[in-house]
Amino acid sequence: MVQLIVVKRSAKENIIRTMKHRLATSIAIGALSALWCWAILSRNHQGAADFQWAIRLAQHLLTGQAPYDTPLEQYPPAAALLGLPFVTLPGEIAGALFFGISSGLLAFGLTRTGYTRLLIFFAYPYWAAMITVQWSPLVAASAFFWWLAPVALMKPNISLPVLLSNLSRRAVMACGIVLALSLALTLRWYEEWPRQLGNYDHFFPLAVFPGILILLALFKLRDGLHNKDALLLILASLVPQRWFYDAFILWLIPKSRREIIFTVAASWPVALLRWYGAPNMTQVGRWSVFGFYLPMLAVILLRDEAIRARLPWRGKNSNLMQDAVPPALSIS
Repeated sequence: MVQLIVVKRSAKENIIRTMKHRLATSIAIGALSALWCWAILSRNHQGAADFQWAIRLAQHLLTGQAPYDTPLEQYPPAAALLGLPFVTLPGEIAGALFFGISSGLLAFGLTRTGYTRLLIFFAYPYWAAMITVQWSPLVAASAFFWWLAPVALMKPNISLPVLLSNLSRRAVMACGIVLALSLALTLRWYEEWPRQLGNYDHFFPLAVFPGILILLALFKLRDGLHNKDALLLILASLVPQRWFYDAFILWLIPKSRREIIFTVAASWPVALLRWYGAPNMTQVGRWSVFGFYLPMLAVILLRDEAIRARLPWRGKNSNLMQDAVPPALSIS
């Protein structure tokens, strides 16, 4: 009996210690990313960059003005709710705080199973998101916390693949509550917002050659929709996207160290191409497919033993993308 009490107490202490380490790590990542983002925004005089449009919606909500008086305002009405806490802050600080909080939440979710998955912060799309204060880190974090699911109402194009591949009853309830609140405050805006969508420059990864290859991930769904990674990849290829930062949600797919390093390394040639040129929308789509989508497809397919067995270099080391994934440390 005494031994059982000691074991339980030791397990509880380990959980508390692990939670403290996770919190400290997540706060550090959030603070560093916020500081770096603030430095970029201040240097480039960008204000809150892309997040400024959510703040603008919130400002118009408070003043009773019509928000969709410019083709550049393309966020849905629900985004005003997230912009409200930032309306009184200087643009650079508001943008940096939003991005830092998003990064910290994502880090906390990733560390449920250890610290290996924090390597995804080295992926090029994360840094592309930082430069213009994008929502993709927050969207990725919503895969871990059901109460972040309403972000799908605020950034629907890249949030829906994450929501649908991690669907739960509590996530649906959270979305319903936020949608009801948004409708109560901005019902008329929902009549105006659809007209703004025609101003959104975009591409569909599946429609850009050789994006059709992404459908090979359907092979992993032949027994149902239980493979969340394959489902996420396919759904993401079906939604409109504008720039490289939108693909950061794909880094929810790699789990092991090898998978993450492989996909992170594959993403940086895209950054080099971007550095030496200004691509048009078709080129952005094609580079995204080659640099982000196809490497993720390889990760998913190479987890299958039947596929690995057909590789010409198969053998003892044919398990190219796999290494041990640590068990969950704690439940958040």
